[in-house]
Amino acid sequence: MTADIIDGKAFAATMREKIAAHVARLKAEHDLTPGLAVVLVGEDPASQVYVRAKGRQTTEVGMNSYEHKLPADVSQEELYALLDKLNADPAVHGILCQFPVPAHLSETEIVARIDPAKDVDGLHVVNAGLLASGQRGMVSCTPLGCLMLLRDKLGSLSGLNAVVIGRSNLVGKPLAALLLGDSCTVTIAHSRTKDIADVVRGADIVVAAVGRPEMVPGSWLKEGATVIDVGINRIDVEGGKTRLVGDVDFASASQVAGAITPVPGGVGPMTIACLLGNTVTACCRANGLAEPEGLTA
Repeated sequence: MTADIIDGKAFAATMREKIAAHVARLKAEHDLTPGLAVVLVGEDPASQVYVRAKGRQTTEVGMNSYEHKLPADVSQEELYALLDKLNADPAVHGILCQFPVPAHLSETEIVARIDPAKDVDGLHVVNAGLLASGQRGMVSCTPLGCLMLLRDKLGSLSGLNAVVIGRSNLVGKPLAALLLGDSCTVTIAHSRTKDIADVVRGADIVVAAVGRPEMVPGSWLKEGATVIDVGINRIDVEGGKTRLVGDVDFASASQVAGAITPVPGGVGPMTIACLLGNTVTACCRANGLAEPEGLTA
């Protein structure tokens, strides 16, 4: 068997087209333009790349992009003052602080400072609690992107066995809640899971989100399983070069799986697309408007 490749890049491009249409409609019918504010603290190179990409894609779909770059030694009080200002700004519908931040700042406290209604990263404990209890909140972008790819590939997920490898607050836990909401039978596997290969082998859906390069080999998979690889790891190769790989050994897994996301080009592009979608959703909720279909869970 050679697996079908799940093209997250193409799905995200189509999603951005839909978002642009929603934004144009909000402007024409309600004189509203969704606004996304991104806060970058320090000079982390990878973070700078991500922030530039977010800003570019935000403006490409017709939304307002507000970038706030702060020095690495910014005080907690100065950062909080900025977040409070953004919370109170009616032109800003989504706020995120790009992580990681310098060690003197607390990521947990930063997230807690953001208005849950504007927490388009879906990380606030209020949003996590709403998701866990099956209520409406902002959904974390990467898990939401994974769910959209699974629905697009498989249709109904009801009754399927899903194993999520990884228990982070960013991906593992919220994705498990989303899959439960779609009536999957969900197992979360992690570093302490006994006989993890056997656990994974019973799954119709496997999501790997552990940050360990090529941890999941094809021998762990049930034949025909759908595999979502969230990992993005840079490894050294011959000649002093590097390449990106996922948490799944793509070469062996693609010979067993029925469908699989590549790295890069799979889940990654979906994260920013879902961030834009969450911002449009937040704008609609803030103004008492009907939410556009297909942008959230």
